Amino acid sequence: MAKRVLTTESGAPVADNQNSATAGAGGPILLQDQHLLEKLARFNRERIPERVVHARGSGAYGYFEVTDDVTGFTRADFLSEVGKRTETFIRFSTVADSLGGADAVRDPRGFALKFYTNKGNYDLVGNNTPVFFIKDPIKFPDFIHSQKRDPFTGKQEPDNVWDFWAHSPEATHQVTWLMGDRGIPASYRHMNGYGSHTYQWTNAEGEAFFVKYHFKTNQGVRSLSGEQAAELVGKDANSHQTDLLQAIERGVNPSWTLHVQVMPAAEAAEYRFNPFDLTKVWPHSDYPLQRVGRLVLDRNPDNVFAEVEQAAFSPNNFVPGIGPSPDKMLQGRLFAYADAHRYRLGVNHTQLPVNAPRAAEADNYGRDGVHATRYGSRHDKNYEPNSYAGPAQTDAALAAPLAIHGWTGTYETPAHTKDDDFFQAGELFRLMSEDEKGRLVATIAGGLSQVTRDDVIEKNLAHFHAADADYGKRVEEAVRALRED
Repeated sequence: MAKRVLTTESGAPVADNQNSATAGAGGPILLQDQHLLEKLARFNRERIPERVVHARGSGAYGYFEVTDDVTGFTRADFLSEVGKRTETFIRFSTVADSLGGADAVRDPRGFALKFYTNKGNYDLVGNNTPVFFIKDPIKFPDFIHSQKRDPFTGKQEPDNVWDFWAHSPEATHQVTWLMGDRGIPASYRHMNGYGSHTYQWTNAEGEAFFVKYHFKTNQGVRSLSGEQAAELVGKDANSHQTDLLQAIERGVNPSWTLHVQVMPAAEAAEYRFNPFDLTKVWPHSDYPLQRVGRLVLDRNPDNVFAEVEQAAFSPNNFVPGIGPSPDKMLQGRLFAYADAHRYRLGVNHTQLPVNAPRAAEADNYGRDGVHATRYGSRHDKNYEPNSYAGPAQTDAALAAPLAIHGWTGTYETPAHTKDDDFFQAGELFRLMSEDEKGRLVATIAGGLSQVTRDDVIEKNLAHFHAADADYGKRVEEAVRALRED
């Protein structure tokens, strides 16, 4: 039987389905990568009108207040002085299940935050984990397909979940997070949030820094065991929504303290881990947390559909002083998120009240389209440049330029001295107490033992052995015991 060849929608053979095309081994992703854009654009259009991922969510309004001076690192105006407050909107969510899914399930949580700054909206799209399962966006549609309901059985299948992870060793770190004690938050209020990606900050002098965001919950981290979660789902499938809504209505306003890790841009190339790899963290011993401010949620939306379901967050919504890094997953999301919103909500979704700027005014040449509400005066022109005092460019870049080098092509993520897919997963395991390790192993074994193919089980076991010998031994023994029962 002839080997099947993976092709694009037009039938052209695909040379590399694991790595996006970049400008050099460590450079940003290229718009000319037709296979990547086709995969992401098609993926965004697979479901209507529900979000493909992060469908089940809750939201709230609040404010961000600066508590510490960070002007040495960024010229972002909303961070320009201690005491400054900026209105915000946040959307929490699960990832894999549908809009009708339960809240208290083992799944990463979205932590998407919109800052209504006086220089335009700034969107920070993150999770409740500092890492992710994959490092290249070309694998994202495949990853989500493996986690979603199987097209034949109509339910999530362990065979699909673990088969993808078996072929994606870089997922070992995030799998260890997800299957650990923090895999099921007790509520949205009792979990941390992370920007996860690496971003660039630029100060007034033009100096560039790479940063990672950490929102530490002031309510304390609380999580549920599998048994507690199952009981809670039976009582209230909307448990996290209920908790958030009632807390704010009672005036018990949830809050988080924002810290950042700051890396001078010049240090990135020689850092022991690839600082732009979403499956890696920066150890705090290398780059300590620096406090920035606090996020407070103090108002519930009046209409969940209008303000939560129609909320649109795009990581390419930057403001002066903040920009992207060469993080491949971030680069892919710069396109995918905005494209998903244009499909799901329409090209004028930014004019919806929850998405429109509040402390600034949108003034551009975008016209017409479905649900257009912004027209301007009868004499406004819809082209640029013009001779009629229309809005003009500032010639001031949002962030510092990124140096790139090398030939265009598809590359694996560049390796740094301590880069592999397992070291940090092993470090995380070794930080756990004996009780935490026991629960982690039991959770992994409970899922992996349901896989029907021995080779898939063996590949996953090899990943845990590579992370830590004791980790692998415990998981293997637990899986064997369950399969023999």
